Amino acid sequence: MTEKKLFGTTADGRQVNEFVIDNGTIEAHFLDYGCTIKNLFVTGKDGKKRDVVLGYDDIATYETTGGYLGAFVGRVANRIKNAEFSLNGKKYKLFANDAKNCLHGGKIGFDKKIFDAEFDGDSIVFTMTSPDGDENFPGNLSVKVVYKLVGSSLDISYEATTDADTPISLTNHSYFNLSDKADVLDHMLRINADFITPVNESLIPTGEVLFVADTPFDFRKFQKVGQYVDYPHKQLKIAGGYDHNFVLKNYGKYEKIATLYSEDTGINMDVYTDNFGVQIYSGNFLNGEIGKNGRKHVRRAAICLETQNFPNAVNQPSFPSAILKAGETFRRRTTYSFGLISEEKN
Repeated sequence: MTEKKLFGTTADGRQVNEFVIDNGTIEAHFLDYGCTIKNLFVTGKDGKKRDVVLGYDDIATYETTGGYLGAFVGRVANRIKNAEFSLNGKKYKLFANDAKNCLHGGKIGFDKKIFDAEFDGDSIVFTMTSPDGDENFPGNLSVKVVYKLVGSSLDISYEATTDADTPISLTNHSYFNLSDKADVLDHMLRINADFITPVNESLIPTGEVLFVADTPFDFRKFQKVGQYVDYPHKQLKIAGGYDHNFVLKNYGKYEKIATLYSEDTGINMDVYTDNFGVQIYSGNFLNGEIGKNGRKHVRRAAICLETQNFPNAVNQPSFPSAILKAGETFRRRTTYSFGLISEEKN
């Protein structure tokens, strides 16, 4: 079942539509404003459907509250140091919307743009062209995002082309809470990563890698999100919890890289990707905002697993390149696959 309906009108008069896809197993609601995942209903062990992502009931709140809830983020996800980079001998100055840094594409990133949209079976296809000079990034960038329901999974594919070399790192910024509880501190998490990229006081990676063994970042075996989130570790103190890029072992190969589950509801979420890293963000800056159906977004009400390139890769030669060359095609894929937890978790 698919349905298109009016969601609202932006402050500057743009119409925002909501698109619903229900394949009988999971149900998803999307907005053409920021290619936003507004709702994602999955079934728990009690047979009850639950909305497992944070969001808002009206477009005005999306516009004014921030947090990138459920949004498609670009041109460059995460932070760019000092809101600048050099490419092909030219320096580009970006909008600094995170202290001195550029975050998630700048002042008007992809999360604030309205995309063209059309259904394709159990998929919704969003397209847009970001013009040369958009947020001061070079090149006319054509972007396509496809959200597809496949069984109990939400599959996301990104594709982009450019007529001039430009930085790119695309992700979805959904906040997940698989339980009926106010926060995700008792969610169990496993990540297939031996290293993180540690950050400085501005949350910019230092360029080093940190082995996760004997640190609060060792999720190679399941541990609770909240087990060490407030542990007196320098990296946790800097970020106020988890807000770090985990280095995926086999980047470039599409495979399972993380699992999150809630014993409360029995809902299990496996994450698959072919990307370089996954940013784990434990909702440290949520501050009591009111979301859908009056739900209060308390600190750590949800967790993000954002598959993307390494933060500030455009300024860090040791990181995987974030440059899309003119005439080449950028492709990435991420899948959030839902089910019920098995008897054995290790």
